[in-house]
Amino acid sequence: MADNNHKPLRKISESFKELEATVNSQTPDDIDVASFSRACSLISPLFGCLGIAFKFAEMDYVAKVNDLVEASKSIGTLQAMVERDVKANTVKKGGSHTRNLLRVKRGIDMVKVLFEQIIVTDGNSLKDAATKAYAQVFAPHHGWAIRKAVAAGMYALPTKAQLLQKLNEDEPSARIQMQSYITASAPVILYIDKLFLTRDLGVDW
Repeated sequence: MADNNHKPLRKISESFKELEATVNSQTPDDIDVASFSRACSLISPLFGCLGIAFKFAEMDYVAKVNDLVEASKSIGTLQAMVERDVKANTVKKGGSHTRNLLRVKRGIDMVKVLFEQIIVTDGNSLKDAATKAYAQVFAPHHGWAIRKAVAAGMYALPTKAQLLQKLNEDEPSARIQMQSYITASAPVILYIDKLFLTRDLGVDW
C-alpha cells in the first residue's frame, strides 16, 4: 500500500470502491460531499495525462470538483446539497453546486467509458477509445468549436504505453484497476442520476 501515492489508478479505484460500498450497503447511506469530492479530485490528473484534446474538460472538471470541495465544508451530503438548490430555485443557475455535480458526474462517466474502450481495444493507440468516450459523454453537451478543438487534439493523445508509464502501471495491473473503477463507478453514476431524475430535474442540460 505504501506505493499508492505513485499509483493514481489504484487510488482512484479504491476511492470509488468506498463510494460504491456506501451506495450498495443494505441500509444505503447518502454519499457525503467530502468523500465524493475527494474521490473525484483523484481523477483530475488523468485528464492531464490525456493532453491537449481534453484540456478544456480538465479545466472545467477541476473547477467543478473544487467547488464541491468548498461545498463539503458546509454541506454534509449530496442529497442535502441538491435539496438546498431545489429550495433556492438555483439548480440550473451557472455555478450552482447541483449544476457542478452534474458536470463532475459526466467527467467520471467519461473516464468509465474511456477505460471500457481501452480494455476492449487492441493496439497502442488511444484515439478510438478516447474518441468514443468523448462522443458518448461530452460531445452532446459541447458546442461546435469545442468539439472541433477536441477532434484536432485527438491526434496529440499519448499512446497507451505512454499513458501507462505516466500512471506508473504495466498493462495487466492497469486493466485490473480500470475494471475495478468501471465496476465501482457504475452504481455511483446511477445514484447521482437518480438524485436528479427523482426530482424531475433531468440530466441532459
